[in-house]
Amino acid sequence: MNNHVTILEIDANAVLHNLNYFKQKLQANTKILVVVKAFGYGSDAVEIAKIVQNEVDYFAVAYSSEGIILRESGIKTPILVLHPQVENLNDIVKYRLEPNLYNFKIFDAFLQLADEAPLMNYPIHIKFNTGLNRLGFWHTDVPAILTSLKKSNNIKVESIFSHLAASEDPNEQEFTIGQINNFAYIVKQIYEHLGYEPMIHILNTSGIVNYSNAQFDMVRLGIGLYGFGNHPEVTAQLKNTHSLKSIISQIHLVQPGETVGYNRAFVANSPTRSATIPIGHADGISRRLGNKEGFVIINNQPAPIIGNVCMDMIMVDVSKIDCKEGDEVILFNHQQHIEYIAHKCETIPYETITAISQRVKRLVKS
Repeated sequence: MNNHVTILEIDANAVLHNLNYFKQKLQANTKILVVVKAFGYGSDAVEIAKIVQNEVDYFAVAYSSEGIILRESGIKTPILVLHPQVENLNDIVKYRLEPNLYNFKIFDAFLQLADEAPLMNYPIHIKFNTGLNRLGFWHTDVPAILTSLKKSNNIKVESIFSHLAASEDPNEQEFTIGQINNFAYIVKQIYEHLGYEPMIHILNTSGIVNYSNAQFDMVRLGIGLYGFGNHPEVTAQLKNTHSLKSIISQIHLVQPGETVGYNRAFVANSPTRSATIPIGHADGISRRLGNKEGFVIINNQPAPIIGNVCMDMIMVDVSKIDCKEGDEVILFNHQQHIEYIAHKCETIPYETITAISQRVKRLVKS
């Protein structure tokens, strides 16, 4: 039982609002895959999946263990495992997950497993590298892939896909269009020789917004589901899904010359009321937010973080705030605050929300 008083609220209605925002940009026959890796971008993958499972066609996770958790929680929607490892292939089959085969090591291993089992028309996905240079076959690998596929009735290619490197950046439009065209060329080669036409997909959240003519058969919705469009105008149309809240554990009156926290980083110049909050860098509150770089909200007023962020606690200045022990503290509850935190930490909202520790209790709000 997780009885931590610090809670991450997940707004189910906001999740559905964001899903529908992107759905309205899709053609009638375009399928939608929702990415719930990394605990649903720091929220709760199972709860997110339950919220949207009747509205989407696919889920995607990074690793097989994430997919297994969804299956054991009753999720029956197809699940694409984006980064499977050879040692996890038996579990992938056991839980009817669908592997992305991205190089010949895992491709050959899965075909061998499919032959030995034997499996019948087991769904696989094949990823091609068109410029991100992270995972994926090269276009020159197409002949060898086709030769192996034609030898086996044990697997069936469910989709062919790639990943855009800079779909949110208008300065990289030429590069992105080049990726899309290269992908289309690869697909054409495969379609001409495979004997059937798997689904194809390349668009991520920003791709849906900026390159709608490349929807193909399916799109992949990640950060957009969680309230961020990688552009101020898009984010403004979305709703916040993550709200991180805690309480005041204790209030101290710090006299002039006294210090607060490790390394005595804060020195009081005048009588100061400090409030201690039960959340720290082990919960995802970066140490960069200490020493008044970050703030929380108490009774609708900002309270700067003073001293260094501790592992399990932060201290904030409440000298000008009417508050008491037990009062609610808002670490963030809208996208602008999350973006401010990300800016101060020299990172992006993706990292800010996925960093929220699993020891923080999750609560779904409808």
